[in-house]
Amino acid sequence: MLPDLLSIGPLAIHTYGLLVALGFAAAFALTLRLSSACGFGFQQVVDTGFIAIVAGVVGSRLLFVLINPSHFFARPLEIFKIWEGGLVFSGGLVAVAGALFCYSRRHGISFLRIGDLWAPGVALGQSLGRIGCFMAGCCYGKPVDAPWGVIFTDPGSLAPLDISLHPTQLYSALGGLLTAAILLVLHKRKSFEGRILLWFLILHSTGSLLVERFRADHRGTIPGTEMSVTQLIALILLIGSVAALMALTSKRKSGKEELKTTPPRLL
Repeated sequence: MLPDLLSIGPLAIHTYGLLVALGFAAAFALTLRLSSACGFGFQQVVDTGFIAIVAGVVGSRLLFVLINPSHFFARPLEIFKIWEGGLVFSGGLVAVAGALFCYSRRHGISFLRIGDLWAPGVALGQSLGRIGCFMAGCCYGKPVDAPWGVIFTDPGSLAPLDISLHPTQLYSALGGLLTAAILLVLHKRKSFEGRILLWFLILHSTGSLLVERFRADHRGTIPGTEMSVTQLIALILLIGSVAALMALTSKRKSGKEELKTTPPRLL
């Protein structure tokens, strides 16, 4: 649609990079707004936010490079051109989870609490980032003969030109925005640690599995199947998150029942 927002000679402001940066900023702003209610200070938000940004960019880019090894083997310097597109959200999500888990262990903070804090912001940031994908033409969909199909015409677009395609980027953007709204509602009714994080993973993974059915860009496939790497990660996250949510919910109910049945102590 509009890969370059502004060009001045050899310098250009890439729309994708700008919207990804805005996504990080929106995620930080929303998380900061929720931090006091969740018992986190400003410095903790800054520290975890910095870790999340670095791990997210590295993880999402690394997975994209691993999915397209022949391309980057011939052009190794392009690995660092993240402003032109090529970030796989699921790779970044796994990397962020690992980095924040290490941070939580080192500082004695519950990983689930950190996840609950950042989940709504991450969903909002992802939504903005997907709009950047739409502007750049990456993460494009399969051909479709429908009124909502989009046609890319800019020569700099990463999508096939002059063909009506599923706007999969906008599907994901809408899903991220809806997920953020649901998580904000759940935040007000939070009953145990990990609930917000796990619902984010469930909603994100479900949305990813649905949208992946309409995508046409190469994302690598699992040998012997037609499943993409992104679909496999989403499926694993979905199954694991549902199981963890059921376990935590059951544990909370058991704790409540134990409190009700325990006779009061005589002083």
